[in-house]
Amino acid sequence: MQKKDWGFDTRDMDKKVRPQDDFFHYANGGWLKKNKIPPHESRWGSFIMLRYDTEKKLHKLVRKVQKMKKLAAGSPEQMVRDFYLSGLDMKKRNALGLKPLREWLDRIAAVKDVRSLVSTIAHLETIGGGGPWGVMVDQDMKNSERYIIYLHQSGLSLPDRDYYLKDDAESKRVRSAYEKHLEAMFALMGKSKEAEKNRETVMRIETKLARISMKKEDLRDVDKTYHKMHFAALARVTRNVDWNSYFKIIGAKKVREVVVMQPKFLKAVSAMLVAEPLEDWKTYLTWHLVGGAASYLTAKFEKQNFAFYGMVLSGNKKMKPRWRRALGAVNGSLGELLGKLYVQAYFGPEAKKKIKAVVADLFEAYEARIKSLDWMSAATKRKALLKLRQMARKLGYPDKWRSYRGLVVRPDDYLGNAVRASLFEHARVMRRLRKPVDRTEWLMSPQTVNAYCNPGMNEIVFPAAILQPPFFDPNADDALNYGAMGTVIGHEMTHNFDDQGSKFDGKGNRKTWWTKRDRARFEKKARVLVKQFNEYTVADGVKVNGQLTLGENIADLGGASIAYEAYQLRLAKTKRSNIDGFTPEQRFSLSFALFERENTRPEFEKMMAINDPHSPSEFRINGTASNLPEFYAAFGVKKGDKLYREPKDRAKIW
Repeated sequence: MQKKDWGFDTRDMDKKVRPQDDFFHYANGGWLKKNKIPPHESRWGSFIMLRYDTEKKLHKLVRKVQKMKKLAAGSPEQMVRDFYLSGLDMKKRNALGLKPLREWLDRIAAVKDVRSLVSTIAHLETIGGGGPWGVMVDQDMKNSERYIIYLHQSGLSLPDRDYYLKDDAESKRVRSAYEKHLEAMFALMGKSKEAEKNRETVMRIETKLARISMKKEDLRDVDKTYHKMHFAALARVTRNVDWNSYFKIIGAKKVREVVVMQPKFLKAVSAMLVAEPLEDWKTYLTWHLVGGAASYLTAKFEKQNFAFYGMVLSGNKKMKPRWRRALGAVNGSLGELLGKLYVQAYFGPEAKKKIKAVVADLFEAYEARIKSLDWMSAATKRKALLKLRQMARKLGYPDKWRSYRGLVVRPDDYLGNAVRASLFEHARVMRRLRKPVDRTEWLMSPQTVNAYCNPGMNEIVFPAAILQPPFFDPNADDALNYGAMGTVIGHEMTHNFDDQGSKFDGKGNRKTWWTKRDRARFEKKARVLVKQFNEYTVADGVKVNGQLTLGENIADLGGASIAYEAYQLRLAKTKRSNIDGFTPEQRFSLSFALFERENTRPEFEKMMAINDPHSPSEFRINGTASNLPEFYAAFGVKKGDKLYREPKDRAKIW
């Protein structure tokens, strides 16, 4: 007997397209034609729809809390309710204008020398940045049991340095619109007369910062961004920065050494602090403060911010309704408070039990895959297997929830709530410096529709919200769960063995554990993927960057391969059957194509191709499928078909 519903709706296919020529549109074409992008979105597909569905569930929870009376101050329900209400209260936000930023604006206005400029940059860092460099506290890459300060390049308002420096059509389009946006924002600040001059100032400083910024392809390289320095060496490189004062203000005491991710950038910024007039730095910092807070300010500020970042960069036609914007702010500031409510309502034990079984199959398949590699030496294989066995799996939600005790949230102070939440989070992160590494910590909230791999922890993490249909359903056909969610799990596992993740050992330390010959063979195989993805183009001829997307492309290829083999392990324990006329292997492939089903606006597509380490959806499916022998076998791909590659030209790494 056939299942009527195996988790994939075959009406969403376009069977006029040959799977051997374009599998992405064969599997998804019917759906793509029927589902237009809503005006408030830049793209619309499986991931975005699941995120929207999750938002509606969260909204239901917040509305329930909203109706509660006499909530205790400091309780999770009070914080969630009042933060949300403050975002909805546009009348109050309009009346306040820039008053919530007055303390910070006055601090910028009071800058009188380089010393006070640096201290102001430090104060701004505590509420989320805004200066030319940034700070984070993370594991020491070469000693994963302790935390250390990382100093990194920052200071740009556009997504990448190339927008300031290149003269191609897309860069010019975005740059021209950004200059108009700057003038409009300064006018809203009450600086209409100085708007043009201020725009020129911001553009000049940001363009100088862009010129000294490390390229995005190099930012991926963990070796190029790790430069440990003792305090005295840091002071010598950046003579115009009083680091004693800076670290004291941000709450980092007795700093003996730091990791400078881009030493040349920081040295050049130090020189700029003196070379650029103080008044220009004040204009620059004012812009970053107000621009960064725009979505929490008046309706006019929020609308102008959307006009550039939402419409010009992303192609959205309409702003999201206010409830979604306010909910997003609550989610960003009180993630685990809201997450705890979400998990209690929507994530049951059955889902966790089923996903554990899928993950176990993937680990078994990955182990077999490593043992059978023809390009890796026995010595490196032993270490790879050890790393795989040491890999932690976090599923659903944290065992230990984060505390927000002491955070003050008011129903009539939206920006104030956001600032206090930023200060609270900054202080929490700085306290890491006094503690051993917490391997229980989650870097995503449970209601996040996403997943991640953290090489420093040697862990893979899958929040509850992604473990839902259409990617995962305990009642669906195994082909769906392995083809969609299994591929995502295998993708994150493979990140620990991609071109950067493979540089970390099983304990999360940056350590060379491969032989030189193995690394050379690996890099030769990776170059096949770089070349392949460099050939793809999106809207207006913008090219995919094969080097920037290499890690994600390796993970896509490895994830699909491992998930397929894990599915074969599951099939060996269950009965094989055809459903809707499709073999198990064909159903697996259709489910694999499901997780990247997406319509995208050309503006967003171009921005992502320029900046995002993930390839566009169509190429994540077709590009990966064109390398998989299992796909060739399932759909009879032959020479002459558009997805056919000669065996010698197919990428196979993990």
